[in-house]
Formats: sequence, structure tokens, C-alpha cells
Amino acid sequence: MSERTTLTGMVLKSAPSGEYDRRIVLLTREKGKVTAFVRGARRPKSALQAATGLFAFGSFEAYEGKSAWTIVKAEIREHFLDIAKDLDLTIYGSYFLEAADYFTAEGDEASDQLNLLYVTLRALLKGQMELPLIRRIYELRTLYYNGTYPEVFSCIQCGKKENLERFDFYSHGLFCAECGKNRKGIRLEKASVYALQFILSAPLEKLYSFRLNEKVFAQIDQMINRIFQSYVDRPFNSAAFLP
Repeated sequence: MSERTTLTGMVLKSAPSGEYDRRIVLLTREKGKVTAFVRGARRPKSALQAATGLFAFGSFEAYEGKSAWTIVKAEIREHFLDIAKDLDLTIYGSYFLEAADYFTAEGDEASDQLNLLYVTLRALLKGQMELPLIRRIYELRTLYYNGTYPEVFSCIQCGKKENLERFDFYSHGLFCAECGKNRKGIRLEKASVYALQFILSAPLEKLYSFRLNEKVFAQIDQMINRIFQSYVDRPFNSAAFLP
């Protein structure tokens, strides 16, 4: 048996395995995404039962096998149980778990994505921001951590940082007013440009702290949706149920 390791992470997936066990997928700070078995977790009096629920966040003591980890002890700090009490929150939360699973790989460092997932679920529970906006913020910040985000801080032709106003999907970035005169794409409101820049650069603790009017949200909603889908080669199961 290998040496035990403590992993800090969140349960992205959970499924029965055998008669009494569960197989989970964890997004961890130390090892990225890992597959783990929790022996006996389905027994009624198992101390590890709570450690296999979706959204469970905490410390997982485990040892590594040839193809998977085995969880032997867990200290769950946050269950996010209130998400399961609201259908819309459950759907959005499940969508965020699926996206995190899609954009992370086993063995890759994933602390940023884990932290993003945690603060996003907290934003769901606070109820201070519209759920569709939380979704778009999460998607764009996920692309940022994946290294596939659009250029929104300077003109992709001349490099100027002022008067950015036209987003071109083909070029994957913004043009200034002069360079974008004869180009296709979306002409953005200044507030839309600022919102995109804020989403990509703000500290996580401030990420879900603003509001947008309908016109501005409609612009970034269209933009982020199209950009995000261009990097996803299959539909997420939960996306079909998003309000």
C-alpha cells in the first residue's frame, strides 16, 4: 500500500461501484482531477457516506493505486446542501461541475479551477446575482484558466488599449474603433468591454460583485456563449435543463 496523501478538493461525480462502494471524481488542489473509490460508503452507517455527495468540499485522506485512488478518511468542510433544495440552483450547480470536469485533466494542477468552482457555488447560494450572469462569468473565467480566452484588453491589430469597441469572433478579440471600421462582429458598449475585462482580471473574492443592465448583459451573453461553445465538442447533460 502506498503512503497516504491528503487531498483538498470537491466531488464532481459520484456513482455506485459494486455492492457497497462508490466511485467518485475529485477536483483537487494538489493532484488535479482524480478518480477515487470509497469502500463501504453505501453502507448505512458508513462514516464516509457524506464524503461522496456531489459538491462535497473538504480534505480527503487517500492512497494512490495503479489506476485510481482509495479514500480512507475525509473531513468535509462544506456540503452545499442548500443547492439541492432549489431546482434551478441544482441545475446550475451541476452545470458548473460538468464544466470543471470537462476542462480539467487528471494529474494537471487545478487549484485555480477549484477555487473558482467554490466561489461560484457560494455565489449561487448568496442569491445576489442573476443566475445566467453567474453562468457566463464562470464560463469566461474557466476559459481564462484554460488559456483559451479572447483578447479584450487591447486591439488585436494595432495594440491600442483605448476605444475598444468591436469584437470579431473569427479573430477572437477586440478591435479599436479605427481598426474595426470595416470588420464584421459585434459592436460593444463600453460597459460590455469593461465587464469582460473585469471577469478576466478581478480577484475571485470580487468576481461576483457587479450587475449589468439588460442591453449589456445581452451582448456579453451572446459573446461568451458563442466563444465557450467553440471550445466544447459535446453538450453538457445539465445544459439542456438550464432555465
